[in-house]
Amino acid sequence: MGNKKLERGSGLLMPISSLPSPYGIGTLGAAAREFADLAARMKAKYWQVLPIGPTSYGDSPYQSFSAFAGNPYFIDLDTLIDEGLLKKEDLEGVNFGTNPTDIDYAAIYGARFEVLKKAFKNSNHKESQEYKAFQEANEFWLNDYALYMAVKLSFDGKSWQEWDDDIRLRKPEAVAEYSERLAEDVDFWKFLQFMFDEQWKALKKYVNSLDIEIIGDIPLYVALDSSDVWVHPDLFELDEDLREINIAGVPPDMFSATGQRWGNPIYRWDRMESDGFRWWGERMKSCGYHYDVVRIDHFIGIVNYWSIPATCPTAIDGQWIKGPGKKLTDMINRIIPDTKLIAEDLGVLTEPVKELIRENDYPGMKILEFAFDGGSDNPYLPHNYNTDNVIVYIGTHDNETLAGSLKNCKVQDYKWLEKYYGAKNEADLPAAIIRGCYASVGRVAILQVQDVLGLDNRARTNFPSTIGENWRWRATKEQLDSIDTDYYKELAEMYGRA
Repeated sequence: MGNKKLERGSGLLMPISSLPSPYGIGTLGAAAREFADLAARMKAKYWQVLPIGPTSYGDSPYQSFSAFAGNPYFIDLDTLIDEGLLKKEDLEGVNFGTNPTDIDYAAIYGARFEVLKKAFKNSNHKESQEYKAFQEANEFWLNDYALYMAVKLSFDGKSWQEWDDDIRLRKPEAVAEYSERLAEDVDFWKFLQFMFDEQWKALKKYVNSLDIEIIGDIPLYVALDSSDVWVHPDLFELDEDLREINIAGVPPDMFSATGQRWGNPIYRWDRMESDGFRWWGERMKSCGYHYDVVRIDHFIGIVNYWSIPATCPTAIDGQWIKGPGKKLTDMINRIIPDTKLIAEDLGVLTEPVKELIRENDYPGMKILEFAFDGGSDNPYLPHNYNTDNVIVYIGTHDNETLAGSLKNCKVQDYKWLEKYYGAKNEADLPAAIIRGCYASVGRVAILQVQDVLGLDNRARTNFPSTIGENWRWRATKEQLDSIDTDYYKELAEMYGRA
């Protein structure tokens, strides 16, 4: 059997980055607490966030510089002013981007670290017991990550695979030399993690005090350009020169004729198993510390994964290979027994995948938008759920918004949906679908905030397999203030989710 069960309830999917803020991107400050208050007024029990790690090229939270670190962009600057580490004038005239509904990552990258460096110079954190305790608690990854970021910037932000050979291959004398030469920068990156940790702890404590649990999201794979792969190359399918042999993705399907070539390096599961999955154990401990519930993205890959030769330009020439399966989930259940888990089981659900999910009693996922093309036998329609142990979404960060999806529906599908959800007319349908989500037997019903606000696809979070316009949407304070919390409170109470 797996971990604890989730209580019946409702929740909101809202990335930290999408919160309102005068500094170009959402943070862990006052707006995050106000959002938790909003969720509490709606009688929600869950707040789901996207991965909180530092993002790399393409700004995707699923491609992070570290599987353990927090995103420095989320450090709240007003809190640093309150703590005396910054002055208000430090932020005057700084360009964090000009559009309150968009994240200008280039502007933030250019501005935020300069501001944070001022806070670092003004800080005497090194003297504090809290900082010493933080370093000890995170010794598995903290120094390596800080050195990795410092070296990366000394090479103009290039991927570690393009660094000079001595440090790329982590020759001990090179590691010692760079550690000494970049000591100040290493300290800066450690300071940012300390600040993130202090603010995250405070936010989580506040959210939990409202009887709301935070659902975190972990990508199955890590980015090639990450401290994890640089420090532990032996745990990944790399050749002697540390170049990828095989990479991750998914085979061709109805969404893509060539499949998806994600480019993440594949784990050497046999080596991981030989030390009791230590790296995975540390990673899951970190998740258990940050979140109350952990959604494991691409859970299918634990049972069998699509391995693509790195030389193949698409995902077509891959092959299915057996993953660690139960050996890994047994370790996870043992190492974080108090953390609830969700298996993201979307995709090709083979019998062994279903079996592992059943054995662990992890809830899977149901997406209502996957049943917008009619047909009463569609497994994503609420009357076909043969268990309550599922998390029901209208759509996730990878899907269209509800309004966008309905706009793109064929006329006959639209008419069918109106009948199915009992909507009187076109204008009534979105609210009827939200009600259907709440009314389902599914243990947890989660709405994207964009759907609560009725926004179209211009507010879509991510369009898979594209780069450039993703992960940019932000809500304004006015939009969040306009939500009719009483209506959602009533839904939660009516359908036993309060």
